[in-house]
Amino acid sequence: MKPGKTFSESWHRIANLRVSLRPTVKVRRQFFRGEKWYVLHDPFNNSFFRLRPEAYEFISRLGPDRTVEEVWEDCLNRRPDDAPGQEDVQQLLTQLYYSNLLYSETPADSAKLFERYKERIKREVSSWFLNIMFVQIPLIDPENFLKKFLPLIKIIIGPLGAIVWLAVIGAASKCVFDRFGLVTEMAQGILAPDNLFLLYVGLVFIKSFHEFGHAMVCKRYGGEVHIMGIMMLIFTPLPYMDASSAWAFRSRAQRVFVGAAGMIIEFFVAGLAVFVWAYTGKGTIHSLAYNIMFIASVSTILFNGNFLLHFDGYYILADLMDIPNLAPRSFQQLRHLAEKYLLGYKDSFSPAQNPKEAFWLCLYGISSGIFHLFVFAHIILFVMDKFLLAGVIIALVCIIAWGIVPFYHLIEYLASSPRLAKSRPRAIAVCVSIAATVIFFLAIFPFPKRFRSPGVLEAVDYIRVVNKAPGYVETLFTPSGTQVKEGTPLLKLSDRELEIEIKSTEAQKEETLALQMRAMSQEVADLKPIQKRLEVIDSQLENLEKQREDLIVKARQPGVWVAPQAKEMIGTWASKGTVLGEIVAQGNFRFSTVVSQDDAANLFVDQITKAEVRLFGHAGTNIDVEDYKIIPFQQEKLPSAALGWFGGGEVAVSPTDKTGLQASEPFFQIYANLRPSPEANFLQGRSGKLRFSMHPEPLLIQWGRIFRRLLQKRYQI
Repeated sequence: MKPGKTFSESWHRIANLRVSLRPTVKVRRQFFRGEKWYVLHDPFNNSFFRLRPEAYEFISRLGPDRTVEEVWEDCLNRRPDDAPGQEDVQQLLTQLYYSNLLYSETPADSAKLFERYKERIKREVSSWFLNIMFVQIPLIDPENFLKKFLPLIKIIIGPLGAIVWLAVIGAASKCVFDRFGLVTEMAQGILAPDNLFLLYVGLVFIKSFHEFGHAMVCKRYGGEVHIMGIMMLIFTPLPYMDASSAWAFRSRAQRVFVGAAGMIIEFFVAGLAVFVWAYTGKGTIHSLAYNIMFIASVSTILFNGNFLLHFDGYYILADLMDIPNLAPRSFQQLRHLAEKYLLGYKDSFSPAQNPKEAFWLCLYGISSGIFHLFVFAHIILFVMDKFLLAGVIIALVCIIAWGIVPFYHLIEYLASSPRLAKSRPRAIAVCVSIAATVIFFLAIFPFPKRFRSPGVLEAVDYIRVVNKAPGYVETLFTPSGTQVKEGTPLLKLSDRELEIEIKSTEAQKEETLALQMRAMSQEVADLKPIQKRLEVIDSQLENLEKQREDLIVKARQPGVWVAPQAKEMIGTWASKGTVLGEIVAQGNFRFSTVVSQDDAANLFVDQITKAEVRLFGHAGTNIDVEDYKIIPFQQEKLPSAALGWFGGGEVAVSPTDKTGLQASEPFFQIYANLRPSPEANFLQGRSGKLRFSMHPEPLLIQWGRIFRRLLQKRYQI
């Protein structure tokens, strides 16, 4: 706590109170960044609260024999520079009051003790309602179980356990590396309908060990674990436990270890699952082991290790940065900036201890807020995909919780908060101005309206080069990108079987010629059949020679020889008719682009004011489009595999199509004729983006149209 406003207009409300910490409250010291903190812990209601030394000095002097004002004046006389202000004292006592950590012997306070408990339950129920997708249901108290097996836990969480863990992880990593191709191949079917049940079973199995990992390490270092139950994560039951007693650990390393224990246990169980998967045949056990491997790696990194979500990574980050209560303090910092620099409340103070900490609090608060909105938006869409009505209800709850309720509190704050007593007109004017500015830029001010579609360059005149005879690619005569003439040798293929057949046919011809010579001198009657056989052999030999000539692939027209994969093809077998490259005639190029169904409406509804192409590799060069032609019917075959997922593009393609040309959804195709540009190098097959510009519109209208298309496409609404 930093010293805030020394005097407060509402001080009289608490000045004569006689309060103190409850007798059951335990106090422990902690150090963050070399600074001392005090942790208040009441085992009776499992409440925790962190205090700065100056705040704890004030709280520790409270008692039934002294009023709040007497204690405050005493602290002010002792340490006038560090003593908390009256407003700080009010805020501190309020927080301790609602945490049920304060006690008074007066009958009124005793009567209100139960009211505070009910108020806390009410807040928890309200929080439960607002976090309906992350509901926690406590079931058991594992404390006695952990006490019973504490000797075994100390062995597991010790040097011997670390050696075993490293050995298992090392051996499992080598096993995965040796079978990496099979591991990635099985990952493609992880969300297949017939695998979803095993995926969920594996999730429950691994998360159970995860939560017990937290509990064991917490107990190992003297903490207590009294709550374990089920968390409804997006209506999916999963195990959870409460290891908040680790907050009282003095050692930062121990607190970090408790936070990381679940992930450490997951990796160990996943390592064991690797051996089961590697040494079992196809079946339920084999698939379940793979699901456990997948969950322990992907979910642990994306969720438990994500410090922007309130999972393990968040608590680890808070301890590593020595910033306790990272999330609430980050939002307090943002509120402080808004109150002081926007609303004019000069007595507002930052919860940060220094400018560096203030920077990290601001960065985390903004990043966490944006990420939470992103995650919840995707969760709502996911739920709506499965259960439309439930998704709509959750969306309404979120709109109320994050939109209507904060707006109501803002109005109430502006109208009656004593913090704005001296700057209320300014605060109202600033909020109205911000609201008007946002409304103006969202609903009135026209913003550029554009959309982009991927495509490739195509020469208007070009031919594909194919081989007329099968064979192995042996020699590349002409490098790709070379200007060639008609008849220029490009590639040479070889076929040993063809050479053997030619030699065999030549031997047959020599034999037939010998028979012809003998027939001419001895058996004239046999001469005619021999001559017919010789004609057949000559014809066969002529065809074989023609095939041998065709093994040298030549250009059929002048132009540029384009074969970027030619070097990689050397030594490979090319069946008859294989496309080896292209001969591109110098001249006009067009840009062939594919437009998704979502963006296609813009082509037929809105008037396009400008179109331009930007090629990959020429980021600063825009190529004007002279004219374009829209193919007025849907297509499914891409003009180039480079546009699909298999070729590194962004268009979804069918996983069963090995060519990578079959799009998973129909699209519209556009041919755009490009204006020559001296700064751009036009090459056949070069990919890029075609950008269409339309009449400007306010963002709210653009977003509304996108939202309607989303509802129409995904939910047919």
